[in-house]
Amino acid sequence: MLENTFPIGSEVFAKVNPDLKLTIRQYLKRIYYCTVNGNPSQRDLVYFERELIPVPVK
Repeated sequence: MLENTFPIGSEVFAKVNPDLKLTIRQYLKRIYYCTVNGNPSQRDLVYFERELIPVPVK
C-alpha cells in the first residue's frame, strides 16, 4: 500500500520556499526527494509530506 500523496514526477512547492518549483524524483520511507526545476545538477532537496504543497493546476 502506497502512502504517498504526491506521485513521482509531480511538481510541488516547499512551504519554506514557495517561489522554488520542485519535482518529486523519489519517495522512500515517507521522505520525498525533490529536484529543483531548471537546475538538475543541484543536489536533491529532502522533505516530508507535510512540508510540501502541490502546484495549482491552471
